[in-house]
Amino acid sequence: MSTTFHAASLEQTFAPVRSQTAFEETLERLGTAIKLGLLEPGARLPAERELCARMGVSRSTLRQALNALVQSGHLRAVRGRAGGTFVADDPPPAEPPSAEMLEGWRDACDARLAVELGCVVLAAERAEARDIEPLDELVAAMDASLEDFGPYRHADVHFHIGLAELSGSRRLVAAMTDIQGEMTDVISHIAHPPEVLDSSNAQHARLLDAIRRHDGTRAGAIMRDHLRGTEHVLAGLMPALDARAHAGVGSARRLEDG
Repeated sequence: MSTTFHAASLEQTFAPVRSQTAFEETLERLGTAIKLGLLEPGARLPAERELCARMGVSRSTLRQALNALVQSGHLRAVRGRAGGTFVADDPPPAEPPSAEMLEGWRDACDARLAVELGCVVLAAERAEARDIEPLDELVAAMDASLEDFGPYRHADVHFHIGLAELSGSRRLVAAMTDIQGEMTDVISHIAHPPEVLDSSNAQHARLLDAIRRHDGTRAGAIMRDHLRGTEHVLAGLMPALDARAHAGVGSARRLEDG
Protein backbone atom coordinates (compact mmCIF):
# COMPACT_ATOMS: atom_id res chain seq x y z
CA MET A 1 0.00 0.00 0.00
CA SER A 2 1.48 3.32 -1.04
CA THR A 3 2.02 6.09 1.49
CA THR A 4 -0.16 8.41 -0.61
CA PHE A 5 -3.04 5.94 -0.69
CA HIS A 6 -2.65 5.26 3.02
CA ALA A 7 -2.79 8.97 3.85
CA ALA A 8 -5.81 9.52 1.59
CA SER A 9 -7.63 6.61 3.23
CA LEU A 10 -6.98 8.01 6.70
CA GLU A 11 -8.25 11.41 5.54
CA GLN A 12 -11.52 9.67 4.63
CA THR A 13 -11.56 7.87 7.98
CA PHE A 14 -11.25 11.16 9.85
CA ALA A 15 -13.54 13.16 7.52
CA PRO A 16 -16.56 14.88 9.11
CA VAL A 17 -19.30 12.53 10.27
CA ARG A 18 -22.64 13.61 8.87
CA SER A 19 -24.90 10.75 9.92
CA GLN A 20 -27.67 11.13 12.47
CA THR A 21 -26.04 8.18 14.23
CA ALA A 22 -22.77 9.93 14.97
CA PHE A 23 -21.61 7.57 17.72
CA GLU A 24 -22.14 4.43 15.67
CA GLU A 25 -20.67 5.91 12.50
CA THR A 26 -17.59 7.13 14.38
CA LEU A 27 -17.17 3.63 15.80
CA GLU A 28 -17.54 2.13 12.31
CA ARG A 29 -14.99 4.50 10.76
CA LEU A 30 -12.34 3.76 13.38
CA GLY A 31 -13.09 0.05 13.61
CA THR A 32 -12.92 -0.37 9.85
CA ALA A 33 -9.65 1.59 9.64
CA ILE A 34 -8.14 -0.75 12.24
CA LYS A 35 -9.29 -3.88 10.42
CA LEU A 36 -7.99 -2.64 7.07
CA GLY A 37 -4.62 -1.74 8.58
CA LEU A 38 -5.00 1.98 7.93
CA LEU A 39 -4.49 2.37 11.66
CA GLU A 40 -1.72 -0.13 12.32
CA PRO A 41 -1.16 -2.15 15.53
CA GLY A 42 0.45 0.06 18.16
CA ALA A 43 -0.36 3.27 16.29
CA ARG A 44 -1.34 6.23 18.43
CA LEU A 45 -4.57 7.99 17.50
CA PRO A 46 -4.56 11.76 17.12
CA ALA A 47 -5.49 13.75 20.21
CA GLU A 48 -9.19 13.89 21.06
CA ARG A 49 -9.40 17.60 20.31
CA GLU A 50 -7.96 17.06 16.83
CA LEU A 51 -10.23 14.08 16.11
CA CYS A 52 -13.32 16.01 17.23
CA ALA A 53 -12.41 18.89 14.93
CA ARG A 54 -11.62 16.67 11.95
CA MET A 55 -14.63 14.36 12.31
CA GLY A 56 -17.06 17.08 13.35
CA VAL A 57 -18.29 15.22 16.44
CA SER A 58 -18.59 16.26 20.07
CA ARG A 59 -16.07 15.19 22.71
CA SER A 60 -18.72 13.01 24.38
CA THR A 61 -19.58 11.23 21.10
CA LEU A 62 -15.91 10.59 20.34
CA ARG A 63 -15.25 9.28 23.84
CA GLN A 64 -18.25 6.95 23.58
CA ALA A 65 -16.82 5.47 20.38
CA LEU A 66 -13.28 5.22 21.76
CA ASN A 67 -14.51 3.59 24.97
CA ALA A 68 -16.53 1.05 22.97
CA LEU A 69 -13.47 0.16 20.90
CA VAL A 70 -11.34 -0.17 24.04
CA GLN A 71 -13.97 -2.45 25.56
CA SER A 72 -14.10 -4.56 22.38
CA GLY A 73 -10.30 -4.95 22.38
CA HIS A 74 -9.60 -2.91 19.22
CA LEU A 75 -7.95 -0.02 21.12
CA ARG A 76 -6.09 0.40 24.40
CA ALA A 77 -5.99 3.52 26.57
CA VAL A 78 -2.74 4.49 28.30
CA ARG A 79 -2.67 7.04 31.11
CA GLY A 80 0.10 9.45 31.98
CA ARG A 81 2.34 11.93 30.18
CA ALA A 82 3.19 9.45 27.42
CA GLY A 83 -0.36 8.14 27.33
CA GLY A 84 -3.09 8.32 24.76
CA THR A 85 -5.26 5.96 22.77
CA PHE A 86 -3.43 3.26 20.80
CA VAL A 87 -4.45 0.55 18.37
CA ALA A 88 -4.24 -2.82 20.13
CA ASP A 89 -1.20 -4.90 19.24
CA ASP A 90 -3.37 -7.96 18.64
CA PRO A 91 -6.94 -7.92 17.29
CA PRO A 92 -9.63 -9.35 19.57
CA PRO A 93 -10.07 -13.10 19.04
CA ALA A 94 -13.23 -14.01 17.21
CA GLU A 95 -14.66 -16.85 15.16
CA PRO A 96 -14.45 -15.62 11.56
CA PRO A 97 -17.82 -15.32 9.83
CA SER A 98 -18.57 -17.66 6.96
CA ALA A 99 -18.51 -16.55 3.33
CA GLU A 100 -22.30 -16.86 3.36
CA MET A 101 -22.50 -14.54 6.35
CA LEU A 102 -20.23 -12.00 4.67
CA GLU A 103 -22.40 -12.08 1.57
CA GLY A 104 -25.72 -11.88 3.34
CA TRP A 105 -25.61 -9.91 6.58
CA ARG A 106 -26.57 -6.62 4.96
CA ASP A 107 -29.56 -8.30 3.31
CA ALA A 108 -30.58 -9.48 6.77
CA CYS A 109 -30.40 -5.87 7.95
CA ASP A 110 -32.56 -4.77 5.01
CA ALA A 111 -35.18 -7.41 5.81
CA ARG A 112 -35.12 -6.33 9.43
CA LEU A 113 -35.69 -2.72 8.40
CA ALA A 114 -38.84 -3.62 6.48
CA VAL A 115 -40.28 -5.70 9.30
CA GLU A 116 -39.38 -3.38 12.19
CA LEU A 117 -40.63 -0.20 10.51
CA GLY A 118 -43.97 -1.81 9.76
CA CYS A 119 -44.27 -2.97 13.35
CA VAL A 120 -43.60 0.37 15.01
CA VAL A 121 -45.91 2.33 12.67
CA LEU A 122 -48.79 -0.05 13.40
CA ALA A 123 -47.89 -0.17 17.10
CA ALA A 124 -48.11 3.62 17.29
CA GLU A 125 -51.58 3.46 15.77
CA ARG A 126 -52.94 0.57 17.80
CA ALA A 127 -51.15 0.13 21.15
CA GLU A 128 -52.74 1.14 24.44
CA ALA A 129 -50.65 2.44 27.33
CA ARG A 130 -51.17 -0.74 29.36
CA ASP A 131 -49.85 -2.82 26.44
CA ILE A 132 -46.55 -0.91 26.49
CA GLU A 133 -45.77 -1.46 30.17
CA PRO A 134 -44.14 -4.91 29.71
CA LEU A 135 -41.76 -3.34 27.19
CA ASP A 136 -40.86 -0.62 29.71
CA GLU A 137 -39.85 -3.45 32.05
CA LEU A 138 -37.66 -4.96 29.32
CA VAL A 139 -35.92 -1.62 28.81
CA ALA A 140 -35.21 -1.50 32.55
CA ALA A 141 -33.89 -5.08 32.42
CA MET A 142 -31.54 -4.19 29.56
CA ASP A 143 -30.36 -1.10 31.43
CA ALA A 144 -29.40 -3.35 34.33
CA SER A 145 -27.53 -5.80 32.04
CA LEU A 146 -25.15 -3.55 30.12
CA GLU A 147 -22.14 -5.50 31.42
CA ASP A 148 -23.63 -8.92 30.65
CA PHE A 149 -24.67 -9.43 27.04
CA GLY A 150 -26.51 -12.74 27.57
CA PRO A 151 -29.35 -11.32 29.69
CA TYR A 152 -29.29 -8.10 27.65
CA ARG A 153 -29.82 -9.95 24.38
CA HIS A 154 -32.56 -12.10 25.91
CA ALA A 155 -34.49 -8.97 26.90
CA ASP A 156 -33.67 -7.31 23.57
CA VAL A 157 -35.20 -10.16 21.57
CA HIS A 158 -38.34 -10.08 23.70
CA PHE A 159 -38.51 -6.29 23.30
CA HIS A 160 -38.52 -6.43 19.50
CA ILE A 161 -40.96 -9.33 19.37
CA GLY A 162 -43.08 -7.31 21.80
CA LEU A 163 -43.12 -4.43 19.33
CA ALA A 164 -44.51 -6.81 16.73
CA GLU A 165 -47.16 -7.96 19.19
CA LEU A 166 -48.18 -4.32 19.69
CA SER A 167 -48.90 -4.13 15.95
CA GLY A 168 -51.66 -6.71 16.35
CA SER A 169 -50.41 -8.66 13.33
CA ARG A 170 -49.65 -12.36 13.79
CA ARG A 171 -47.74 -12.39 10.49
CA LEU A 172 -45.50 -9.59 11.69
CA VAL A 173 -44.89 -11.42 14.97
CA ALA A 174 -43.79 -14.49 12.98
CA ALA A 175 -41.61 -12.37 10.68
CA MET A 176 -40.05 -10.56 13.64
CA THR A 177 -39.28 -13.86 15.36
CA ASP A 178 -37.53 -15.13 12.23
CA ILE A 179 -35.50 -11.95 11.71
CA GLN A 180 -34.44 -11.82 15.37
CA GLY A 181 -33.14 -15.37 15.05
CA GLU A 182 -31.16 -14.40 11.96
CA MET A 183 -29.79 -11.24 13.58
CA THR A 184 -28.70 -13.24 16.64
CA ASP A 185 -26.52 -15.32 14.32
CA VAL A 186 -25.08 -12.18 12.72
CA ILE A 187 -24.26 -10.29 15.91
CA SER A 188 -22.62 -13.36 17.46
CA HIS A 189 -19.54 -12.39 15.41
CA ILE A 190 -18.94 -9.07 17.14
CA ALA A 191 -18.08 -7.81 20.60
CA HIS A 192 -20.79 -6.05 22.61
CA PRO A 193 -19.25 -3.11 24.51
CA PRO A 194 -21.50 -1.61 27.22
CA GLU A 195 -21.23 1.80 25.51
CA VAL A 196 -22.94 0.36 22.43
CA LEU A 197 -25.62 -1.41 24.45
CA ASP A 198 -26.35 1.74 26.47
CA SER A 199 -26.79 3.83 23.33
CA SER A 200 -29.04 1.21 21.77
CA ASN A 201 -31.23 0.89 24.85
CA ALA A 202 -31.65 4.67 25.08
CA GLN A 203 -33.21 4.45 21.60
CA HIS A 204 -35.53 1.70 22.87
CA ALA A 205 -36.82 4.06 25.56
CA ARG A 206 -37.34 6.93 23.09
CA LEU A 207 -39.14 4.56 20.74
CA LEU A 208 -41.63 3.56 23.43
CA ASP A 209 -42.28 7.21 24.25
CA ALA A 210 -43.16 7.87 20.60
CA ILE A 211 -45.47 4.82 20.46
CA ARG A 212 -47.12 5.90 23.71
CA ARG A 213 -47.87 9.29 22.08
CA HIS A 214 -49.20 7.52 18.95
CA ASP A 215 -46.57 9.31 16.89
CA GLY A 216 -45.89 6.85 14.09
CA THR A 217 -43.68 9.23 12.15
CA ARG A 218 -41.39 9.77 15.12
CA ALA A 219 -41.39 6.08 16.00
CA GLY A 220 -40.40 5.19 12.44
CA ALA A 221 -37.58 7.75 12.45
CA ILE A 222 -36.19 6.44 15.76
CA MET A 223 -36.37 2.84 14.55
CA ARG A 224 -34.63 3.73 11.33
CA ASP A 225 -31.79 5.40 13.25
CA HIS A 226 -31.69 2.41 15.62
CA LEU A 227 -31.25 -0.07 12.78
CA ARG A 228 -28.79 2.13 10.90
CA GLY A 229 -26.77 2.37 14.10
CA THR A 230 -26.72 -1.42 14.42
CA GLU A 231 -25.49 -1.70 10.84
CA HIS A 232 -22.69 0.79 11.49
CA VAL A 233 -21.63 -1.19 14.56
CA LEU A 234 -21.65 -4.45 12.60
CA ALA A 235 -19.55 -2.91 9.85
CA GLY A 236 -17.12 -1.53 12.41
CA LEU A 237 -16.69 -4.60 14.62
CA MET A 238 -17.32 -7.70 12.52
CA PRO A 239 -14.00 -9.52 11.99
CA ALA A 240 -12.40 -10.42 8.69
CA LEU A 241 -14.70 -8.51 6.38
CA ASP A 242 -13.43 -8.70 2.83
CA ALA A 243 -13.05 -5.86 0.33
CA ARG A 244 -16.47 -6.47 -1.21
CA ALA A 245 -18.18 -6.04 2.15
CA HIS A 246 -16.24 -2.82 2.75
CA ALA A 247 -17.13 -1.19 -0.57
CA GLY A 248 -18.85 2.04 0.51
CA VAL A 249 -21.00 1.52 3.56
CA GLY A 250 -23.45 -0.77 1.81
CA SER A 251 -27.08 -0.58 2.70
CA ALA A 252 -26.47 1.95 5.46
CA ARG A 253 -25.80 4.47 2.72
CA ARG A 254 -28.64 3.08 0.62
CA LEU A 255 -30.97 3.88 3.51
CA GLU A 256 -29.63 7.44 3.74
CA ASP A 257 -29.82 7.99 -0.01
CA GLY A 258 -33.22 6.35 -0.41
